[in-house]
Amino acid sequence: MSLSCIIIDDEPLAIKVIKNYVEQIKELSLQETFTNAVDCMNYLQENEVDLLFLDVNMPLLDGYSFLESLPHKPNVIITTAHEEYAVKGYELEILDFLIKPIPFPRFLKAVNKALKLKNESQNLTKSVPETEHIFVKVDKKRMRKIYLNDILVIESLKDYIKIITATDKHIVHQTLSSFTESLPQDRFIRIHRSYTIAIPKVEAIEGNSIEIGGSRYTIGRSYINEAKEAILKNGDQD
Repeated sequence: MSLSCIIIDDEPLAIKVIKNYVEQIKELSLQETFTNAVDCMNYLQENEVDLLFLDVNMPLLDGYSFLESLPHKPNVIITTAHEEYAVKGYELEILDFLIKPIPFPRFLKAVNKALKLKNESQNLTKSVPETEHIFVKVDKKRMRKIYLNDILVIESLKDYIKIITATDKHIVHQTLSSFTESLPQDRFIRIHRSYTIAIPKVEAIEGNSIEIGGSRYTIGRSYINEAKEAILKNGDQD
């Protein structure tokens, strides 16, 4: 299991320290570093990451304003020299709050929280091919069985997903990436940053969109070739 991550901090030395820490943990995969949140915002429009190390005090756009602007928020670990920002951070449901200078053991503890969350989400939605169903946690105590053949579309809702079937919708606290990884790749495919669809349920393709269950969904530019190939191949097999 690996977590993709990025670092945003306006201090090059702070980036160097966190980057060094990341390199010591084999489960972390550093994708990019940024010295301002605006550049990172552009990056996240085209890319998805599991974990964000975010400073608060930055020029142009402070860390919390940046966080509030994200339509799809990864897990976030705040890295700052200002302890007074902690309350606001937890209001925004950050994963952890680290005070600079950050000791490596404290950094590791925060990362382990992120690894534990991803591991739990993967185990929760791990499908059993023989039974053709999954169990998802729809609230704190209730697990619901959903048959794979009933799923039409899975939609990202920030830190949640909406599983759409022909007769119902289920809201689950999980990322679209981790849920998609748990599904059979020959039957489900990501077509957009916000959508994964059931390939056999596609009713029509038109330009850069597909129709499922009477609703139309846009295929993202970076997904279009792979998505169309998988959908048309499935049609040939039928």
